[in-house]
Formats: sequence, C-alpha cells, structure tokens
Amino acid sequence: MATPIAQPDEQSAQSDAASSATRRRGFRKLLTVGLIGSSIEWYDFFLYGTAAALVFPKVFFPQSSALTGTLLAFSTFWAGFVARPVGGVLAGHFGDKYGRKPVVVTCLALMGAATFLIGCLPGASSVGALAPILLVTLRFLQGLAAGGQWGGIMLLLTESASPKRRGFAGTFGQTSVFVAVIISNLIFVAASGLMPDDAFLSWGWRIPFLVSVVMFAVVLYIQAKVEDTPEFRALRQEVSKPERAVVRAPLASVIRTRWGTILLGCGILSATNSLFYVSIAGLLNYGTTTLKLDRDPLLAVVLLSSVAMLAVLPWAGHLSDRIGRRPLILVGGLGVALWAFPYFGLVNTASLPLIFVAVVVGFTFQCLTYGPIASFLGELFAPNVRYSGASLSYQLSAIIISGGTPFLMTALIAETGSTVPVAAYIAVMGLITFVSAWFLPETNPAEIREDPQAVPGTHLYR
Repeated sequence: MATPIAQPDEQSAQSDAASSATRRRGFRKLLTVGLIGSSIEWYDFFLYGTAAALVFPKVFFPQSSALTGTLLAFSTFWAGFVARPVGGVLAGHFGDKYGRKPVVVTCLALMGAATFLIGCLPGASSVGALAPILLVTLRFLQGLAAGGQWGGIMLLLTESASPKRRGFAGTFGQTSVFVAVIISNLIFVAASGLMPDDAFLSWGWRIPFLVSVVMFAVVLYIQAKVEDTPEFRALRQEVSKPERAVVRAPLASVIRTRWGTILLGCGILSATNSLFYVSIAGLLNYGTTTLKLDRDPLLAVVLLSSVAMLAVLPWAGHLSDRIGRRPLILVGGLGVALWAFPYFGLVNTASLPLIFVAVVVGFTFQCLTYGPIASFLGELFAPNVRYSGASLSYQLSAIIISGGTPFLMTALIAETGSTVPVAAYIAVMGLITFVSAWFLPETNPAEIREDPQAVPGTHLYR
C-alpha cells in the first residue's frame, strides 16, 4: 500500500512543531549553561569573601592585629566591587555594540584566570608587601569580570526567552548566586576539614581557587554552541528606525536620557546587596571572632540557608511573570527593613539553629527582591542601551553597598561593641529599596500580561 502523502498544511504544522521543539531544547540548554557559567563565575567571586573572613588576614597581613588584619582583608575584598562598575561600563558599551555573547565569553575567561592565579600567589611571609599588592590586582580583575558578566548572562537568558517567561528565565542567572555560595562553602569546608589548620593556612586554602580552572570548559562551550540573543540580532538588522538600532555610544546615550532610572535601579538593589554580604562574609567573621563559634558549623548554616533559596528565587521570578515585578520588590525591601533588628537579635544568641532562622528569613525577603530584578532592570531600558543601563545600575550598587558592607559591619561593631548600628544600616537599605521601587514604573503591568503578543517593558520606550 502506498504511503499517504502529507498535505501542505500538515507538512507546515509538522515543521512548525519540530521547529518549536528545537527552540525549546535550545533554550533549556541555554538556561543550563547560563546557570552553570554564572554559578562558577560567582563561586570565584564569593570564594574570595569567605577567604577574606577566615584566611587572608593570616596569610597576607600576618604582622597586623586580628582586627586590623580583618579590616585590611575586607578592604581587598572591596577592591573587587570598586572594579565592578568599570567592568559593567566596558561590558555594557561593547555588549550593546557587538553583542551579548562575546562579552560574556571574555568576562568568564577573565574571572577564571584571575581566580586561578589567586590560588598561586605567594604569602606575605615569602614576598612581603608584594603579596597583598598582587592580591588586590587580581581581585580588581575579578571585579572587572563580575561587573561585565551579570548584564551579559541576564540578557542572554531574558532576551532569548518567551516574553511571558522572562522573569522566570532571568532567575537562572540569579539562582547561580546561591549555587555559588553553596559550592564555595562546600569546597572550603572540605578543604579545611581534611587537613590540619597549619596545612590549610599554608597551602590548603589554595585548592578552592585552583578549582576555578573548570571555567574554561564553560567558556569553550558557550563560544562554540550558544548564539547571541534574537533581540540583539534584530538590532543589527534595524535600519528603518535608527532610534532602535545599534548606537555608537550606548553608555553616553543611556546616561543622558535615563540617568534617573539608573539611580533608582541602583537603589532597588540596596536591601538585597547589604543583607546578602552581611550573611556570607560579615557574619562569618563576627561569629568566629566575637561569638566564638566554630568556623565549619557556621559555614554550614550559610550553606543550608542558601539551599533553601534555590526554590524561592525561581518561584519569585515566575510570580513576577504572573503579577508584575514591582509588588515583589516592594514586599522584599520592606521585609528586609523590618527583619533587620530581629535578624541580629537571633544572631546574638550564638545559637546555630536561631542563626539559621535569621539568615533564611532574611534570604527569603532578599529573594523576593532579587528574583525579579534580572528581568525588571533589563525591561526598564530600550534594547540598544539595555546592557549599559542595566549593568550600570547593578554595579553602582555593588561599589556603594556590596563591597563596603562587611568592612562597615566589622568597623561598627568594633567601635560600638553592638550590632544595633549594623541593624539600623540594613533597615535603611531596605527602605531605600522600597522607595526606589515605588518611583519606578511597572515593566510587566496587567495590560502587557494579558496581551499574548506584548513584550514587557516595550510600553516604556516606544
């Protein structure tokens, strides 16, 4: 019997179905690669914070007192955040002109190289003052890479996603933050637990840094297998509407036309950035030095808290696709402000279960803010200046809030003998997030959510 010949309509439907399945598989691969690449990138960046709290004072500042050594180590930690806006500016310029993908590949490679080289550095006992100078230099390079990669990964994910799933897609870059905290803590605990303290301070601390060499496999995969985003490819072909095409100076353009949005975008990150770095760096130092808690159980508390957040972040992004971005950010900012004093009240009990409650509740409020931010910040800006605008907002908060928070926490507690000023600082940061979000427009309002063809944010820059 002859095989029936498919009619043209049937062939078209089959072709569309096959094409749709191929796109879904490709996008799932992109989500996975984005999560893995961004996780390794943040692992490299956060690992430094753990080492600055527990190891670097003794390795690179051995002649200083315990307090001075910690402050100096956190000062080098801050150097990475000073560099992040520079990295964001450079990456934004090139990412808006030449594409998201090549900038992401460059940033990932730079982070992997800088982190690996930190693991190779001699200590102050070997080369004296040259050791901390080299440390700060490599930390600065880490900052350049981190400053550039966030915007690139965020745009690769959100601009490649269905318009109705951009909030959820963006969380795969955001979730990598907590994955990185888990991995860095696990490797640090394993390295320190498998050898005596003397051996760990001598060479064992280097192992977690040297592991970053795996970054180069991710770089090669992205370079070979990942395409740039459909929105950027459309920009390259846009000739009928120059205002929507690639611009020669995207950074200057976005600063000239959207500087208020950039500052408010920076403000919405205040709550999440301050509380996060208190929890992953400042708390470790405070817990081990002032509360006299053992290092590894305290690291385990941070690790378990981060595991709990792996479900909250994607849920927050998904919810922002359903009800809008601003409501979650408003609730998260206000929650951080209200939780600041109970947070330190629980921490000061020196009870590990209560410290876990403090951190996990704080992380939950933080995730309500952090989950929608990847899509929200991008949607605030037109595609041809999006990398520059979103990166500048994100990285300005990094230098103002993130990098200085562990240093500020240590200095305030040393000066006052109390955590009350630190709690007040966190509460103010939460209120800044709330007020900033209040004055920003919703990028995914009801009329956009209910229109099957509408793309979030487009009503703001038509």
